Amino acid sequence: MKNKWKNIWRGDGIVNFSSSILAIVCGLLFGFIILLSSNPQQAYYGFMMILQGGFTDGIQGIGQMLYLATPIIMTGLSVGFAFKTGLFNIGASGQFTAGAFAAVFVGVKFTFLPPGLHCLAALLAAILAGAIWGLVPGLLKAFFNVNEVISSIMMNYIGMYLVNMMIQRTVYDQVKNQTMAVADGANLPKAGLDKLFPGTNINIGILIAILCVILIYIILNKTTFGYELKACGKNPNASKYAGINAKKSIILSMVIAGALAGLGGALLYLADSGKYMQVLDVIAPEGFSGISVALLGLSNPIGILFAGLFIGHITVGGYNMQLFDFAPEVIDIIISAIIYCGALSLLFKNLIYKIRMRKSAKKNKKEGK
Repeated sequence: MKNKWKNIWRGDGIVNFSSSILAIVCGLLFGFIILLSSNPQQAYYGFMMILQGGFTDGIQGIGQMLYLATPIIMTGLSVGFAFKTGLFNIGASGQFTAGAFAAVFVGVKFTFLPPGLHCLAALLAAILAGAIWGLVPGLLKAFFNVNEVISSIMMNYIGMYLVNMMIQRTVYDQVKNQTMAVADGANLPKAGLDKLFPGTNINIGILIAILCVILIYIILNKTTFGYELKACGKNPNASKYAGINAKKSIILSMVIAGALAGLGGALLYLADSGKYMQVLDVIAPEGFSGISVALLGLSNPIGILFAGLFIGHITVGGYNMQLFDFAPEVIDIIISAIIYCGALSLLFKNLIYKIRMRKSAKKNKKEGK
C-alpha cells in the first residue's frame, strides 16, 4: 500500500498538476504586485476578491463562471489536441471566428428549420467551418512542409477580414455594426440549467464542452487512432518506418483541432446572452486564451477543463474589482499575467523531473548501486 501511494505521488499526473499550480501562483503574485503599485490600500481586498472569483456571488457566480469558461475550454482543447500530436495550432482564433460566423449565418438564415434541428445545423456548420480553417495549414504542413505556426497565423487574419466582409454582405445590422440576432430556435437550450443557476447565461454549452473533453481524452489515450497521432508527433521518422501515414495524421490532427475551435465559436454566439459578432479588425481573443489554457493544462484534456474553469473563475471575481476602486481592466492584466506565466508550467515540469533525478542518483549512490 505504501509503495502504491509512492508511485501515485511520483506519477506524471502529480508532476503536471504541481507545475501548473506553480505557474498559476507566479501569475497571481505578479498580479498582486500590480494591485499594490496601483492602489496599495485596497490591494489585499482586491486580490482576495479575485481569488474568491465565482464563489463571491454564490450560485449565480458559479453559473457565470461556467458560461465564461465554455469557449476557452474548446479553444484550449483545440490547441492541446494539436500539441499532443506534435503541432502548434496557433490558428485557433481564426478557426473560432470561422465557426462562429457559420453558426450565426445558419442561425439567422435557416429559419425554415424546426427549433431542435436548427440549433444542431448551426453547430454542425460551425464544426465544418472550423475544420476547413484547420485543413489549410494541415495540407500545407503535410505536403509542402510549411510551418503550421506561420500558416495558421495568416489564417487568423484571413478569417478575421473574410468574416467581417461576409457579415456585411449577409447578416449585417448596420445600426449596431454587428450581426443580426439568430432565431430563437438556433439558440442552445438551457436544459433547466438556468433554473439551477438563476440570473446567468449558462446553457448546455458547458455540457457539450465537457463531452468534448471526455471524447478527446478517449481518442488520445484509448484508441489506435490517437496512438498513431501522438506517435507521429513524437517521432515522425519512426512512425513512418512503422507504417503510419504521417501526412494523413497531420491533416486529420489540424482538422479535428479546427473543428473543436469552430464549435467553441458556436457555443459562445448561440448562447442567447446578448453577445453578437461585431465588424472589428480584432482577432478573437478566445483563441489566444485557449493557448494559455492548453499550456496550463499541459495539453491534457482533463487539465484543460480545469484550467478553463480557473480562468472563468477569476474573470468573474474581476467583475467586482471596481468595488475597491480598481479599473475593470486590472483583471485583464492579471489574467494576461497568469496566461503569460502558463508557459512556465513546462519549465516547472522539467525542473521537478531534474530534482527527482538528482535525488534518485544520490539515493542510488548511498545504496552503492
